[in-house]
Amino acid sequence: FTITTNDITTTQHRRLIIIIYGTTYLFISSMPPNASNAPPDRKLPQHGVKGAFYGGHFVDLEDCAGTFQPEAKNCSQCPNQGSCPRSQSRNAAISAASKEEVVYDVVICGAGCIGSAIARELSKYSLKTLLLEAADDVSQGATKGNSGIVHAGYDDKPGTNRAKFCWKGNQMFTQLDRELRFGYQLNGSLVVATNQDELKILDDLMKRGETNGVKNLRIVQKEELFKMEPALNPNAIAALQAPDAGNVIPYEYAIALAENAVDNGVELRIRREVTDISKKGEIFQLDVRHWEPKEYVEAREKMGKSADGSEPLDGSDNMNLGRLLSRTSIAISSGFVMMKGMIMMLDESVSESVRMQSCMATLAVFVASALLLFGSSPMFGNKATRRKPTSLTELVEKCSPPVGSGMDGKVEVTDMFTGGSGSWNAVHGVTVGRETVKCRYFINCAGGASDKVARMIGDDSFYIKPRLGDYLLLNRNQGHLTRHTIFPCPDPVLGKGVLVQTTLWGNLILGPTARDTNNDEARDMSPASIQEYILSKCKKLCPYFDPKETFHAFCGARSKSSRGDWIIEPSQKDGNFIHVAGIDSPGLAGSPAIALEVVKLLADAGLQMPKNNSFNPNRAPIITPKAGMKGLKMGPVGKNDSDGIDEEKMASNVICKCEKVTELEVVRALHRSLPIDSTQAIRKRTRAGMGHCQAEPDNYNCECRVTAIIARENNVSVDEVGIRPWPATSTLSQRWIDDNEKADLEKRMMAD
Repeated sequence: FTITTNDITTTQHRRLIIIIYGTTYLFISSMPPNASNAPPDRKLPQHGVKGAFYGGHFVDLEDCAGTFQPEAKNCSQCPNQGSCPRSQSRNAAISAASKEEVVYDVVICGAGCIGSAIARELSKYSLKTLLLEAADDVSQGATKGNSGIVHAGYDDKPGTNRAKFCWKGNQMFTQLDRELRFGYQLNGSLVVATNQDELKILDDLMKRGETNGVKNLRIVQKEELFKMEPALNPNAIAALQAPDAGNVIPYEYAIALAENAVDNGVELRIRREVTDISKKGEIFQLDVRHWEPKEYVEAREKMGKSADGSEPLDGSDNMNLGRLLSRTSIAISSGFVMMKGMIMMLDESVSESVRMQSCMATLAVFVASALLLFGSSPMFGNKATRRKPTSLTELVEKCSPPVGSGMDGKVEVTDMFTGGSGSWNAVHGVTVGRETVKCRYFINCAGGASDKVARMIGDDSFYIKPRLGDYLLLNRNQGHLTRHTIFPCPDPVLGKGVLVQTTLWGNLILGPTARDTNNDEARDMSPASIQEYILSKCKKLCPYFDPKETFHAFCGARSKSSRGDWIIEPSQKDGNFIHVAGIDSPGLAGSPAIALEVVKLLADAGLQMPKNNSFNPNRAPIITPKAGMKGLKMGPVGKNDSDGIDEEKMASNVICKCEKVTELEVVRALHRSLPIDSTQAIRKRTRAGMGHCQAEPDNYNCECRVTAIIARENNVSVDEVGIRPWPATSTLSQRWIDDNEKADLEKRMMAD
């Protein structure tokens, strides 16, 4: 409608109209480009919100019991154990403390999704297996910095390892998620064509997919396409649909694999970098550098404790390790005594009264051992040992505030090959010890460093050509714009292209770039250029997203190899040294199938693999699905916090407002089978600090709350807890971006 001032009879009315027009103008000008034409919010399901994704499909909250949330007795992990020793799993600590020489059957170098998948597969066998990771947690390399897409495999060149393993791995994810509950969304993918030339590409991709064995592919025409995805670029005319494609949160997937592997007997040591490999006879001998963050080492030294995180000088820490070693000693000695008692009971040459005494004594030893091993005595309590109930308020007050500006935590490209923000250089690591590890078989899953590891045995048959992939992450209010993962037609050189995708948790993810590190111009692109590239490309797929809703940015380094394909084979230098290298996209999709292949290669190399009859494939999730704020409480630090003992209070106490993470979820993560000593590790497992406020101190201060809980549960000072570095790999100028930067993002979206 139109209105003129001649229609207004009073000055007050004229002022009112001016206010209305001004307000309307400000509202419209603040909207993203084309926002007025955006389709309505479809309210797509989000993981953890009134339900969860389980086995590829969303399960409503009332149906989660027994499916996504199984009975604890059916799962592998024991939630009542104390937290792990520093930088190693409990069983690894026992092996390290053993006075006898330990020779592992298999050592896996690298705990990304590939190494963790192999570890989990090997845990099905009665082997002594060690998983070594150079970074400060599992999944810190390329696994952490990728799209999380479980590709279908239609665009991989027939006859390659990519084509061989992608579809096979894709088909394993539904059952894997039913067992491990990491969250798998079977959302499908669409490759969009906007002209006749691109229609020919869709036909070629479909034929290639059929050659690779990919099922259910079809070309969707425009009318049906826009019913499926109303927010697509209006220029789209058709798309190739792969309904079997899905997505996961990649680090949550790797954590689930590694957890279940360790629960079933695999040992894990983190912050361990293999620096040299030699061989004596049939045994590999690894020189391993153990490092710890500089701030942690300094904090330990100030308290008179050992810098390597082992038994402190005052003998007051690492009680969990002491309990584990004591349990082991009791189990061995008790078993020996009971065996002798059984022999005497069955010995007919001994008098009946003596046999009866032996029977009673054996029974007494059995009962006493059971109480000590499985009971709740103060010496071997199931709960983490603490000196006394601890106030979180006091610990939070001692925490340093989160870092959100400056460049001290900048991650260099070379650091991304060995853990990114969790690499030793990124956190100013200090070497605190050297270890010798012996094994019969070695699996090289070292990602960006796999060529370096290969050269340690004189194998120079390949080298890694890392390709950087940058992403932007948008708020949950943007995730409704796509249900499928949306691809452009692929580039013959740069691959699948920049995509638009809703994540498992409802965010919208944009990216990646494809910056080859051997190309100076691509490697050294400015943050502004990277953002402009992503936003302008994604606009051509889905023009309705709001770039001002960006709240996080990150980058990953993909391990492309000089051979142009995945390398999954024994080394030509030594048949017991298995390469699993150069695994770039779609490596995540292929990971479970690759793990099966590696087991076969080990068997072919002569490794005897008796079944592990106690293997338990099931793992309980860390997160608890929620229905809004039902049963939850928010408030300032100290109002709702527990003292670390009352689980009912922990379950209601929200310590991250954006993601509704509870104190109990953090505590349970800490008591699992992987070592956790940083807010970043908890962030990956529970999403505390992962929401749109990015742990802003003035909002809810969740990073300090998490720091305090880690300190309490691990029985350490807050100075020993690692915090999130900044800027890591982000292209944003600050962690909490302001209106000026949001306006810059909007301008970059509009670039041609």
